[in-house]
Amino acid sequence: MSKMSTSELRSYQQICGSDGAMMVIACDQRGAMRSLLSNDPARQAQISERELGFIKADITRYLASQASCVLVDPVCAVPQLVDDGIIARDTALLIGLDASGFDTTPEGYRLSRLAANISARRVRELGATGGKIMVYLRSDREGANQHNIDILRHCIEDFTREDLLLVVEFLTYKLDDETDEEFKQKIPELIYGGTKICLECGAKVLKLPYPGSPQACADITQLAGDVPWAVLSAGVDHATFLTQVADAMSKGASGVIAGRSLWKDCISLDRSATREKLETLAIPRLNELQAVIKQYFHAGRQHDDARSGQVKHV
Repeated sequence: MSKMSTSELRSYQQICGSDGAMMVIACDQRGAMRSLLSNDPARQAQISERELGFIKADITRYLASQASCVLVDPVCAVPQLVDDGIIARDTALLIGLDASGFDTTPEGYRLSRLAANISARRVRELGATGGKIMVYLRSDREGANQHNIDILRHCIEDFTREDLLLVVEFLTYKLDDETDEEFKQKIPELIYGGTKICLECGAKVLKLPYPGSPQACADITQLAGDVPWAVLSAGVDHATFLTQVADAMSKGASGVIAGRSLWKDCISLDRSATREKLETLAIPRLNELQAVIKQYFHAGRQHDDARSGQVKHV
């Protein structure tokens, strides 16, 4: 199991709150954010990186200032967040390495992409606390993963050389030859298998989809050992995500990296409307999320209890 260096551990502490739990606001999306701003593909294509940058700045100003960290992309969000004084002095900054979208093989496997000209050194130059890489994995299909594993290993090695924290995320996906129900039944296995691949590649901090049940969360914690993992929102509705976070935190997760579940109903191309909804809708959601984390997270005891099967709702 890979262990964080002193430098990586210091960065990890900074992306966590004073309680030791990760509470990261994710707004590194580009394509997904455009799709929330318009249902018309032609209009989506007209939404500029500058306009997305304004929205990310507002999310950072309203939400990240009340969390421990913000996760943004290197295309629309930085260096402006730093240069324009938008990100608070004591808010940590993660920069995503993955490009928007993916390529597809003839078999329907997703091939992840990296953002151009972004390395561990460049992430450090942009003033970030660390980086985040996301790849697509289908752990049940060996032929689906080599390209993405190569990307994963490359990024982990690059950040290790730079002695800079890297959060590793993966997403799984439905194939054309399976039904929605077949895919749903495979999710615990796919999340477990994808986590195992990430750990074998040397991941030291994980950002994972909800694996399907409290027991599946406990299985992930046992598999990860001392490697902390945060559950991501994947765009589910807020009430659903609160339940998922309770499951994950009570079974050994170390925090949350949340995006669309907080702000997807708030953003628009009208900045005044976005700001109003961030304040009246997203901030209360964040407070509810933080309350769930506070209820279930016990720093220093979380992983030991989960591995021994003693994690309980308190």
